[in-house]
Amino acid sequence: MRLYAIGDVHGQLDLLKAAHERIFSDGGKDALIAHVGDLIDRGPDSRGVVQHLLQGRIDGRNWVVTRGNHDRFLPAYLRNPAWVDPGVGSGRPWTAHPGLGAAATLQSYGLDTDLPAPELHAQALRAVPRAHADFLANLPLWFLHPEALVVHAGIRPGIDLQHQAEQDLVWIRKGFLEDTRDHGTLVIHGHTALDTAVHHGNRLNIDGGAAYGRPLCAIVIEDGKAHLLTDEGRVPLHPE
Repeated sequence: MRLYAIGDVHGQLDLLKAAHERIFSDGGKDALIAHVGDLIDRGPDSRGVVQHLLQGRIDGRNWVVTRGNHDRFLPAYLRNPAWVDPGVGSGRPWTAHPGLGAAATLQSYGLDTDLPAPELHAQALRAVPRAHADFLANLPLWFLHPEALVVHAGIRPGIDLQHQAEQDLVWIRKGFLEDTRDHGTLVIHGHTALDTAVHHGNRLNIDGGAAYGRPLCAIVIEDGKAHLLTDEGRVPLHPE
């Protein structure tokens, strides 16, 4: 059973649409596509990305979107602008941390991010559609398919999937990236930006660094074999 997957989008709507087109060319419009999350922040059109994926679900597209750590920021900010994600080492909230990309996301909703913090929050409550906030807040943490487990950051090795902590699923690096054991299924993930998709045998990282001007990876897994989708067709991804 064929599975397509797309890496961290980070507000890159044009790249997302192009990745979808590569998949449609390979597997048709009804292809099952899993997205590893991090839809928003850093790129120019987070609003457009959320709307595109939300509309696809409304239209009955066979699309799955798992929750990334960045996808938690906007809904949490709307609820409480002072909220600090436990995974942010600086201890600063989303809008006070320049590296997280909050400004780009809020600007995509038409907001002036130079406004005083209370006014910015008040305007965000009016500008961000409730459907967008709800969509991001309710994304599933993982998607298990016969070919692979799709999750944003990874898993805590040795822990049953049903008992995995959300914080690990959306933030983990140490303890997962260096682990070489068989996880029982291939783990497809993003979160750790590379230059392109890399197959490590027990896991496949598909975050090509779209947030930093690099490619948005689209891959296909079929009969246990992985391929990167390019404009010229499939390129095999062999375990390193």
